[in-house]
Amino acid sequence: MLIGGLSACNNRESAEDKMQEFTDAWNNQNFEEMYEYLSSEAREQIDEETFINRHETIYEETNAEELNIQTGEVDEEAEGEEETTLPFSVSMATSAGDVSFEQEASWVLEETEDGEEWQLDWSPSYIFEELGWEETVNVERTKPVRGEILAEGGAPLATNVETTRVSLVPGSLGEERERDETISTIADELDMPEEDITGALDQDWVTDESSVPVKTLSPDNEEAASEVEDLPGVQISEAGDQRYYPEKEAAAHLTGYIGNISGEELENRDGTYMQSSQIGKAGLEYVYEDRLRGEPGMLISTSEDDVIAEEEAVAGEDVQTTIDTSLQERAYDQIQEDVGATVALDPQNGDTRALVSAPSYNPNNYIYGWPEDELNEFNDSENRPRAAKFNSTYAPGSTVKPITASVGLSNEAITPDEEMTIEGLEWQPDSSWGGYSVTRVDDELSEVNLREALITSDNIYFARTALNTGAEDFTAGLEDFGFNQEIPYDFPIGESTIASEGLDSEVLLADTGYGQGQMQMSPVHLASAFTAFTNEGDMLAPQLLASSDREIWEENVVPESGISTIQEGLEGVVEDERGSAYEPVNENISISGKTGTAELKQAGEEEGTENGWFVAYDNEAEDLLIASMIQNVEDRGGSEYVVEQTKPLFEE
Repeated sequence: MLIGGLSACNNRESAEDKMQEFTDAWNNQNFEEMYEYLSSEAREQIDEETFINRHETIYEETNAEELNIQTGEVDEEAEGEEETTLPFSVSMATSAGDVSFEQEASWVLEETEDGEEWQLDWSPSYIFEELGWEETVNVERTKPVRGEILAEGGAPLATNVETTRVSLVPGSLGEERERDETISTIADELDMPEEDITGALDQDWVTDESSVPVKTLSPDNEEAASEVEDLPGVQISEAGDQRYYPEKEAAAHLTGYIGNISGEELENRDGTYMQSSQIGKAGLEYVYEDRLRGEPGMLISTSEDDVIAEEEAVAGEDVQTTIDTSLQERAYDQIQEDVGATVALDPQNGDTRALVSAPSYNPNNYIYGWPEDELNEFNDSENRPRAAKFNSTYAPGSTVKPITASVGLSNEAITPDEEMTIEGLEWQPDSSWGGYSVTRVDDELSEVNLREALITSDNIYFARTALNTGAEDFTAGLEDFGFNQEIPYDFPIGESTIASEGLDSEVLLADTGYGQGQMQMSPVHLASAFTAFTNEGDMLAPQLLASSDREIWEENVVPESGISTIQEGLEGVVEDERGSAYEPVNENISISGKTGTAELKQAGEEEGTENGWFVAYDNEAEDLLIASMIQNVEDRGGSEYVVEQTKPLFEE
């Protein structure tokens, strides 16, 4: 019997050998085989199915890769008679970064069907050293701080602010009558529909003890918290940072807004977006989404909040623009009751100083909720307040005449001082035009040069200039000015067009010469085109970012021989009493510019609505160029109304 007992002990595998077999199975993620090594005490705490599922679930959810378990060095005298501990190390790559730790495995000698064997007193801490028997592993993405959109000098256009949340505890609202009164009062104070509150309270997960979020308060409405905090069932708490747009309506179409990511957006974006992500929906929030959003982090922790691994979120980049908030606000104040747009550039470098569209909306409503009356008015408006007007295209009317002159000069269809004989108010080249003719405002001049044609805005002069240039060369010249091409601008701008099927008739060519026909142009493009008259014939690309260098979009679009004449004509439009921008007279400014009125008629109509234009630049400081367009000016003096709204913007 003694000899047999000694033989059994000699045949028993050592704990070190068992440990190596266990780690081999572990490295191969053979969890079923691993379970066979567990001691009876460990098996009492976790069954085989749970053991296997726990490993598989944790490794899958943490995206564990490159799993590597190594046994440590063992002292030859370490193995005890009934129990021993053996060192090992664990390392892996996870979605929150690399994890590595050292641990000791407890082995106990137990009687099995095959005799005495070393069995493992397994612990969840072998998976992650922070993990206990009753704990679970949580994997969550951490939101990055969204970058801010800044105006000149660092003034915020889009920022992140601490906010307050109003929540309700259903069981504390009282009986039906008191409950209804409380909900009605909250709806009034928070300016929200009652059905939004009752809808939140009726969600499936809500119990009497639940804290149900009802509204996150805008920074402009923080005082509402004090109006409702003493009502039964109301809880006031911090809601964390939320997006906020300080310029509100004045810059809504410029900044845009963010919102919850849609299913389609999530499908088309890379894997760093989640169903809970917010994303730029419009304006600069949309344009600079990739720069603003940052990169989410990843946190792996236990249910007791012990951190296993963490990859911190990377904050989004701040975007510094060239916008002047004072000018942006003043420009909006001038047209907020109208339908139109104002674009302001620095004509020396193309920097955008203001981008305004009216009617507007408060982008904060997309973050904090719409007041019920505002939402109805917004949705029912025929003037499309959601759509930016500065990047849409319209018939430019007479504002295109300096461009027509430039193309004519480049093609020697006219010269700066040459006089064109024009008699009467109407003109046609011959009877082939039938009953159609080009008309001008007055026939005081019969010998018209370029300067006088600009001051008096003579349609016949510019129609004949286009005809003398010819359809092919006139089209090419307009394309040099940016027509039929993408606008080199960060903000998406509608492409300006000349004619849908080309200038395929003399009448269409003539009408296009003075900004009618089928020509369409955006306010941003028109403002950029006029930089050619302040930069020795070079047209500048508009810029939005403060870090952008001055960029010439097209060189020499205005011949050197004609620049001074065009400049004199544009100055006369404002300074000469015959000019369409003479009134109202403002002695405090010195500007040059061009007005335009485009009549929009449906087929068969004798009269239509009118869009008024005024493009002007500062003659003295030479740091401001403004293009304004206002719709429906037919009963308000046409382009004169636009002049009246725009001139004050040149005042300090």
